[in-house]
Amino acid sequence: MYSGLVHAHSGLRWIALILLVVAVIVSIGKWQGRSGYTDGNRKLYLFTLIAVHTQLIIGLVLYFISPKVNFSLMSDKIYRFYTVEHTTGMLIAIILITIGYSRSKRATDPVTKQRLVGIFYGIGLLLILASIPWPFRIPGAGWF
Repeated sequence: MYSGLVHAHSGLRWIALILLVVAVIVSIGKWQGRSGYTDGNRKLYLFTLIAVHTQLIIGLVLYFISPKVNFSLMSDKIYRFYTVEHTTGMLIAIILITIGYSRSKRATDPVTKQRLVGIFYGIGLLLILASIPWPFRIPGAGWF
C-alpha cells in the first residue's frame, strides 16, 4: 500500500503542477488583458483546486505511514525535509490556493477574480516548486 501511495502521490504531482501552471498563466493573461471571468476559467481553477487537495489527502496518509517521517531523526537532512519542510511548505501552498479560489468566487469584478487567482495560485505554485523533493535536491528522490 505504501509503495502505491508514493507512486500515486509522485505521479499526480505532475497533473497538479501542469494545472497550476496553466491556471496561473490563464489568470494573469486574463487579468492583464482585462477580459472576463468565464465558466471555462472557473472550471480550470476548480480542477486545479481538486488536484492539489487530492495531493493533500494522499500526502497526509503518507505522512502517517511513511518511514521517512521520523521526529527523532531531525538532525538528518532527509528526515527533516520530509517531516517538516515538505509538509509545511505544501500545507501553506494549499491553504493559499484555497483562499485564492474562495476569494475569487466572492469577488464581483471579473478582473479582481482573475487577479486573486493569479496572485494566490502563483504564490502557491512557487511554494510547491520549492517544497517538492526534486532529484537534484534530495538524494534518492525520483522524477516519478
